[in-house]
Amino acid sequence: MPITVGQDSSKTRKTLTVNGKSVAYYSIPAASAAGLGDFTRLPAALKVVLENMLRFEDGKTVTTDDIKAFGKWAEQGGKNPREIAYRPARVLMQDFTGVPAVVDLAAMRDGIIALGGKAEQINPLNPVDLVIDHSVMIDEFGNPRAFQMNVDREYQRNIERYTFLKWGQKAFDNFRVVPPGTGICHQVNLEYLSQTVWSDTDQNGEMVAYPDTLVGTDSHTTMVNGAAVLGWGVGGIEAEAAMLGQPISMLIPEVVGFELTGKMVEGTTGTDLVLKVVEMLRAKGVVGKFVEFYGAGLDHLPLADRATIANMAPEYGATCGFFPIDNETLRYLRQTGRDEDRVALVEAYARENGMWRDADYAPIYTDTLGLDMGTIVPAIAGPKRPQDFIALDRAATAFGEYVKGEREGTQAEDRQKDRWEGEGGQREPREIPGDVGHHKRGFVECTNGNGAYQLHDGSIVIASITSCTNTSNPYVMIGAGLVARKAREMGLKPKPWVKTSLAPGSQVVSEYLEAAGLQEDLDAIGFNLVGYGCTTCIGNSGPLEPSISKAINDCDLIGVSVLSGNRNFEGRISPDCRANYLASPPLVVAYSLIGDMNVDIVKDPLGQDKDGNDVYLKDIWPSSDEINALVEKTVTREAFQEKYADVFKGDEKWQSVETPDSQTYNWPTQSTYVQSPPYFEDMDKEPGTIENIEGARILALLGDMITTDHISPAGSFKESTPAGQYLVERQVPVREFNSYGSRRGNHEVMMRGTFANIRIKNEMLDNVEGGYTLGPDGQKTSIYEAAMAWQDKGVPLVIFGGEQYGAGSSRDWAAKGTALLGVKAVIAESFERIHRSNLVGMGVIPLEFSEGDSRKSLGLKGDETVTIEGLDDIKPLAEVPCTITYGDGTTKNITLKCRIDTAIEKEYVEHGGVLHYVLRDLAKSA
Repeated sequence: MPITVGQDSSKTRKTLTVNGKSVAYYSIPAASAAGLGDFTRLPAALKVVLENMLRFEDGKTVTTDDIKAFGKWAEQGGKNPREIAYRPARVLMQDFTGVPAVVDLAAMRDGIIALGGKAEQINPLNPVDLVIDHSVMIDEFGNPRAFQMNVDREYQRNIERYTFLKWGQKAFDNFRVVPPGTGICHQVNLEYLSQTVWSDTDQNGEMVAYPDTLVGTDSHTTMVNGAAVLGWGVGGIEAEAAMLGQPISMLIPEVVGFELTGKMVEGTTGTDLVLKVVEMLRAKGVVGKFVEFYGAGLDHLPLADRATIANMAPEYGATCGFFPIDNETLRYLRQTGRDEDRVALVEAYARENGMWRDADYAPIYTDTLGLDMGTIVPAIAGPKRPQDFIALDRAATAFGEYVKGEREGTQAEDRQKDRWEGEGGQREPREIPGDVGHHKRGFVECTNGNGAYQLHDGSIVIASITSCTNTSNPYVMIGAGLVARKAREMGLKPKPWVKTSLAPGSQVVSEYLEAAGLQEDLDAIGFNLVGYGCTTCIGNSGPLEPSISKAINDCDLIGVSVLSGNRNFEGRISPDCRANYLASPPLVVAYSLIGDMNVDIVKDPLGQDKDGNDVYLKDIWPSSDEINALVEKTVTREAFQEKYADVFKGDEKWQSVETPDSQTYNWPTQSTYVQSPPYFEDMDKEPGTIENIEGARILALLGDMITTDHISPAGSFKESTPAGQYLVERQVPVREFNSYGSRRGNHEVMMRGTFANIRIKNEMLDNVEGGYTLGPDGQKTSIYEAAMAWQDKGVPLVIFGGEQYGAGSSRDWAAKGTALLGVKAVIAESFERIHRSNLVGMGVIPLEFSEGDSRKSLGLKGDETVTIEGLDDIKPLAEVPCTITYGDGTTKNITLKCRIDTAIEKEYVEHGGVLHYVLRDLAKSA
């Protein structure tokens, strides 16, 4: 489908000739020459947005004043928060967020027919690629049959979803699906889909070149910014609007410059670097901002390391972390199999349009900070947050301090005592050998075919090489293989209680590991291929051996996971792992060998070799020269071209999935995976108005850093939960529950899973974890049951939170579930960018405390009622009065800031959500 360019933008349209071929483009220097502003020193990331304004200038949606605002941004030192309408070139999805997005599109087809339109009106106008990567679970591991068994199980569990997605591929234009077993969406995007500079015909049939841009229904869409492709994560709701032609309303962002100098020293990895960057930027505060990396250090930073840093932008809170185009960008494009004409276009375009980074690159930034990469040390991050950087040489001490904090207090001791006494006092607390001296726990004997052993606080039960964050980086993957090779040669193996796994983000990784002979070494110590997908990083770590899980839960032990992922939030990785650490792939292998976070991995021996000699980390750690030599030899252009030649074809299993031929979906009534959502039922042709909130009750009082994992978990759930009970009532056996993430196409499951994370703490209840609250009768009940009870009474609900509410994943279900529970507003100290936008997109009003107020300063207990006025005539970012009536009848008046940030967002809320807005707009055009 041709791109549509603005009709008022011809004055900046120029022609570029590359390798004898001419292509049109929209020139930033021409815009400056036309008197629209001095854009010379804009950061490259912002020039990409400016080009978007030039290309789509039409005098209505995008005006000359919008373009001039970028010149004022530079004049004002990197600040000019003007609202603009931005149109990304394409949309990227994964299946956890993609299934509900396609469900919504299918429901919109039903909805537009009901409003008098035609089903074909609901079609992506921008290219959409959906990569199935979130569904494979590690059931089988540590043996040669693990990959095939996990794939077979994946299809058994998810055939309803895959049938639905394949229907969508046939029914919708501009929509492609990358089948299961191919790779992780961000790695496939980086290695194949992205082009850095895109080209397509416009509505006049002329070829136009423009920066490759996208939004994705996954927060780590930012990874591709390492290749100078501007992209970031949005909720499925916003992505659906974008693919249907709705521009993304945003403010011109501030851009923080992060200067990198020096070069990495021997023994450190790109993972160590990114963990330090995350720590620094979280401390700096970059929520809602672009971060652009610059400086002489980039001359020594491979694109694989850049992609790792860009990947973790959600962890440091930025909209994106961008790396400008330079010679390393071109080298990577060539290595990964891009056409030589494309590489030539990228260079010529970047140089002509002022987006090329060289020694003279010195843009204006809103603010700056810097890092000498020569100061980086080996590190991990955890046990609960990615920004909690820990130098490796103090990891054991830090873990001891964490355990001490967890174990302090009478309640924890009484709980542990109850568990021991409840089992006849058979498990007395004993000192852990090598312990730092503050925690005592019962030892438990377990058997899983590997003999008996003992578990305690700190036993590492999961060691997983997982996630696109690091498996996209051949330097750390080759490094992990070399650690495995040296460990194997010395006779070391992981401890028998450690669940080991290797889940690369693309098939290219397997290609070069096998070419280097390293997969054999990884296999020999238990890091067999388990699948190509996100696995452990998104909670699909699979079950632990039953006796290990029982031991951890019976004795309330702090189980540990070590993974090469990007997230370690509470309750995310495994219900049996309370402490989770992010580490480089080589460190994941090393930690599997000691199996204990209490051991100092730097100073203490990892084990003994065949002759009984102690082996230390330095003995098995490869040199940079060893790694670089193998990368140079085995990571080839041909490997990328071969593995991506039939990327959309899939294996025989995918090809055998049968789908109906129809413009609308015939919703199977008995399906527990895919159901028609209620959003558009009985929808009026005209929108309503925003109403004040009268006499609302509090559904939950939540603390700081409540993530979207807390709000809408992705992992497994038990029979006793509301979601579990729903499935049991429909004769689904517990072994077939799958995960919340896989059931996002069924609103009934997801409503019941909202605020259901096993580690969430509702401050309305003392010392209780999990999705509980107080119902209308004042008794403890599940959040879902309480919400339904309040809905039956016609009572609106609100949520209170602390700082950084909604951090983490882009998942739209954190907002959808909130809305379906009857929550009208969320009141917090601050919001993370994507979740705030998602709430607005579902018609839920985000509000921030002002004047130093918080849930704590107000003394909220949960029995209050809340009235918020001024919403019926709200203006963007306005302040509104709120009255809190306490349980004893006293009242307090406070002022809240409404985080409906733009005029178009106000319209979204008036319509009941962005999809309702789009649907009514399309129906009118019919």
